[in-house]
Amino acid sequence: MSSTTAILQFICPDRPGLVSELAGWVAQHKGNIRHADHHTDDGAGLFLSRIEWDLQNFQIQRKLIQDEVTSLADYLGGKAQLNFSDEFPRTAIFVSKQNHCLLDLLWRVRSGELQMIVPLVISNHPDLESLCAEFGVDFRLIPNNNNLKLDSEQKILSLLAEYEIELVILAKYMQILSKNFLSSFSSCINIHHSFLPAFKGAQPYHQAWERGVKLIGATAHYVTADLDGGPIIEQTIAQVSHRDEVADLIRKGRDTERIALARALRLHLCRQVMVYRGRTAVFT
Repeated sequence: MSSTTAILQFICPDRPGLVSELAGWVAQHKGNIRHADHHTDDGAGLFLSRIEWDLQNFQIQRKLIQDEVTSLADYLGGKAQLNFSDEFPRTAIFVSKQNHCLLDLLWRVRSGELQMIVPLVISNHPDLESLCAEFGVDFRLIPNNNNLKLDSEQKILSLLAEYEIELVILAKYMQILSKNFLSSFSSCINIHHSFLPAFKGAQPYHQAWERGVKLIGATAHYVTADLDGGPIIEQTIAQVSHRDEVADLIRKGRDTERIALARALRLHLCRQVMVYRGRTAVFT
């Protein structure tokens, strides 16, 4: 079994010697580096780095590493995020009536493919309650009434706090989270059924069919107040033809949605995604 690793994500103004500084810091404390990925954004003058190393034999106690990382970030004038590979975030999945993404995610969690804990599913319809029961996941029904949206979102936020949720996945939730909600809880990933930035908003497969596209796609992205405009994590595509009707696009699209969302979540959970300047760097 693999040993626990520490994962450092680091971003700072670019200058010579940064790779040596970061790798040298790990080596100085007897850390064995498993992965090291770096990127320089010349236009922004920024340096991004992801370094993963074994905790076994590392000379800084685990509980003290964060303080050392903070000091390192201050010294290099950057920002750092530290995580550990044995930390599985408590995750809530938001759904509506469609089951394909929820079923896929719960199966991948049960099989150990996605390293997260899912104690809670929230929906605005009762349709998927029995599916959640099959996986032993608590299901909470909170109807979405536009006239009482603030009240509904407050109930959801209370549940997220009660279940100590760290990440929310919008798995075909088909609702827009308000700015007020996102200001209180911003760690959200959405699956959108189009190849963004094309066909934002409702019924993208209908829009794609009207335009006679030859490729359709799905996009997993972080949620921001900008509708379907958050930083993109993963995209997948499927070919279509003039023979395909809207129903065919929807059927093919479901496959792309499942794959894009699962891939995006694995990247996020493995701390392979860095967000900066409204976009992402994805170290694969």
